[in-house]
This record gives sequence, structure tokens and C-alpha cells, in this order.
Amino acid sequence: MHFSDLGVAPTILRALEAAGYDTPTGVQAEAIPAAIAGRDLLVSAQTGSGKTAAFLLPALTKLSERSTGKGQGPRVLVLCPTRELAQQVEKNALEYGKDLRWMRTACLVGGASFGYQTRALSRPIDLIVATPGRLMDHMRSGRVDFSRLEMLVLDEADRMLDMGFIEDIETIVKATPESRQTVLFSATLDGTVGRMAEKITREPQRIEIARTETSGGTIEEHLLYADDLNHKHRLLDHILKESGFDQCVIFSATKAYSEELADKLSDQGYSAACLHGDMPQSWRNRTLNDLRRGRIKILVATDVAARGIDVPTITHVVNFDLPKQAEDYVHRIGRTGRAGRDGTAITLAESKEFHKVRRIEQYLKRQITEGVIEGMEPTRRPPKGPRRNGKPGGYGAQGQRRGGSSNGNGYGRDRREGGYGRGTGGSYDKRGPRAAGSSQGQRSTQRAD
Repeated sequence: MHFSDLGVAPTILRALEAAGYDTPTGVQAEAIPAAIAGRDLLVSAQTGSGKTAAFLLPALTKLSERSTGKGQGPRVLVLCPTRELAQQVEKNALEYGKDLRWMRTACLVGGASFGYQTRALSRPIDLIVATPGRLMDHMRSGRVDFSRLEMLVLDEADRMLDMGFIEDIETIVKATPESRQTVLFSATLDGTVGRMAEKITREPQRIEIARTETSGGTIEEHLLYADDLNHKHRLLDHILKESGFDQCVIFSATKAYSEELADKLSDQGYSAACLHGDMPQSWRNRTLNDLRRGRIKILVATDVAARGIDVPTITHVVNFDLPKQAEDYVHRIGRTGRAGRDGTAITLAESKEFHKVRRIEQYLKRQITEGVIEGMEPTRRPPKGPRRNGKPGGYGAQGQRRGGSSNGNGYGRDRREGGYGRGTGGSYDKRGPRAAGSSQGQRSTQRAD
């Protein structure tokens, strides 16, 4: 199947082909035709599934036809939980819609120039990507006209509700025409998200993509237990020295510790920086630009701040602290393994946190491969249970990669030979060069995110 089979406008197809995108992902194949047909959608899909293109391509196809409605307000509105995600969505829209010469977009987020946003809203506009809080600021000032809105998209709706935006979202929805099309994307469609969806959609088509299809891909996942914080630091030091990473994102649970850890790594000679929500927007933009240009090799980030980061050269993700919510694990590891590349995600957990690991695995409906680094084994192990089949020495255990089987000395669906997915045998410290015949689960085509 190709994008040309889904009803995407020819002008958009040319941009996709120029960017190297040809084959749609599962969520794109299901959502795009339904959205182009005008259906309301409720879509459960994870980061890394290509969900952004799943709603942008129908939106841009709609914008490829001139509007007959009166007014100068947006025809498409996309709501996102964070500044970074909103900025990434607008960037993708401009990439896919580069041949729509008349298309005007605006990104309304906090921390950016209010005056610039006001000027953008004073002219006819086609697409607005916004965070709920900043959009409400402009709505209170009477600057936003929704009279000709045709499509409303809620991206990562669950996250927006977690961040307390439910009242803002309800106010925004009430201000839009009842005739609009509504498309909602969320990691889960039950609970509060489900109740809200019932209120704002009309006979929606429900699309649910299995988590095992969207959160794995070409990402090797490993779990290392530690005795305490000092032990975690020793494990992290070993990982950074031995993994051969290009760029790495390390997740911290708090803003304060993200700064402390970034400073510690900088003192050790790494090109490291932190990213969290309390930083001025200008600093955050500069940090992200430096990351994209390769000037920063290690980014220490909090969950919210890292949303929307799309840098294909990020080869490793390290969960230095476990996520507070199980679904955030998927969002974290989705920062690597992008654009058809391999990625590695390593989770560090203290033995007393085994119950949090279990909750993540229950959410994933699969196990994360547990291993040890030789000479750094934990003295305290989590309670034994039927879940583990690995053995000490390398990363052992049954392969979690969703790639094809291997005919060489690499990995397929059989037992790993140890190490980070680069070795041909032995423990992590003794890994050899990657086998030429190994299967790496490579995608045959690039993914449109």
C-alpha cells in the first residue's frame, strides 16, 4: 500500500515523495482514508506510530481545496499538550504542505512572542497549532475567529487532560462550529478521555493500534536493576562510555535533578545540556537547535519538555528515573529508533521499584528484557517470578526486537548473544563487531511521523 492509495491530494503526495515517504504505517493506513472521508475519529496510537501524519495529511488534503467560507479564521485547529510538540507538528505541516503556496500557519504557544502571534492572527490563516492555554489567551482577547473551522484535532488528548487542560479544551470546543470534524488521538481511549470524546464527537470511528506494533519497531529495550542512586550513576557512566552512542536522551523525574545531572556530565567532559519546563523558551529553542545540529550529544530532560523531540540521530534513550505513568515509558523510548534507524532504550530501576516496572510491563502487555553488566550486578534482586527467562552475563534473554529472524550471528527472534545489540557473543564488556548477516529489524522505507 502507498499513500497514493489513501486519497491524499496530489500536491501533498509530491512533498511526501520528495521527503522519501512512500509506505504508510498501520495507523496512517486506517486513519487517513476515514479522515479524508470526513469521519470523526477516536484513535489510540503511541508515539512513533506515525500518528502526526495520520491527521496532518487529511488536514492538508482539505486545505488543498480553496475555502468557500467567509471570515479569516483557521480551517484546521490542532491542539497539543506542549510547546515542543506543537512546534514539531507545525514543522511537519510545512514540510508536507510545502506545495500549498497559499497556506498560512500559526503556532500559538507560551514562551513565544505574543506580538508575533497577534500579527499572525490579524491575517487570513488556514492552520493553527496551539497549546490550550495560549490559545485561550488569544480567545479572551477576541483575536480568534472559528466561524470557518472545518477540522479540530486533539493530539495526545490524554496528556492534555493529565496537565489539567480539560476546562480549556471544553471552552475551545464550545467556540467551534458544531458542523466541524473532530479527530482525537490518545494513548488510551477509556476513562476521562473516553467521557470527553463522547461529548465532542459524532458517531466516531474507533481505531486502536496494538501497543506491540507501535512501541517496539527497531528499538532494543533493556532493564538494569541497581541497588541505589550511586549504583545507577556507575551504570550510567558505563553505558555512556561503552555503548558507542551518537546522541542520547536521559530522562530525569525532576527539573532540579535534570540540571544537576547535566552539570555532572558536562564536568565529565560530555557535551550535555538539560531541558525542562521552567527554562525560558529562548533557551529551550536554542537547546533543541543545538541538539538537532549535533552540538549537544547528551540531553537530560523531563517528560513534558521532551515531548515532540524528533531528532533521527538520537541512538539511545536512558530512563535514569522511572516514569511516573506507565504510558510515559512509550513516549520516552519513542525519542529513538526514528526515521527507520535502530535505537536502544535502557531503563535503570532500583530493586525496590520492581512494582513500577511491573506496571509498565502490564501496560505494554510484554516484558522488558532484564540483564546485568558484568562486575556491576545488583546485590539485591527483585522478587523472582515467572516473567524472567534471562540469565546474568550480557543482556541475555529472549530477543525483544520486532525485526525479522537472523541468518548470521546477530539477533532475530532467538536468544541474544549478549551486549547491546552490537556483539556476537559474551558479556557486554566482550562484545564483538556487529555481524554482517545479523537482522536489525530495518524498515524498508522511511516513516512519515
